[in-house]
Amino acid sequence: MTVYENIKKYAKKRNMNLQDVALKAGLSKNMIYQYNKGKNPSLETLTKIAGILGVSYNDLAGDNSTGNTNTKPKKVDIKDVMQDDYTIMSYGGREIPPEELEMIRRILDGGK
Repeated sequence: MTVYENIKKYAKKRNMNLQDVALKAGLSKNMIYQYNKGKNPSLETLTKIAGILGVSYNDLAGDNSTGNTNTKPKKVDIKDVMQDDYTIMSYGGREIPPEELEMIRRILDGGK
């Protein structure tokens, strides 16, 4: 599926139209329709749209680079990820604010 088709699918599941999704993402109301005509959204824009729809970036981008859906679960050390400035931590499609990330860090470090 294309980015446009994925956005449309998830918007429909959430009873939203594409214009509403676009406006909530800070885009012009008809911008998402341009993705059906070959224009591709930026990483930042697609991440915003994913957050609005409560899905991952990969769900919208259709990123299945391995081509194998039966891959082993990926093991990630939360401490490493939380210290990486290039990783945006989110929960339920919404970015976790810095002050809450700090609370999570303290909990994971044993309440220090």
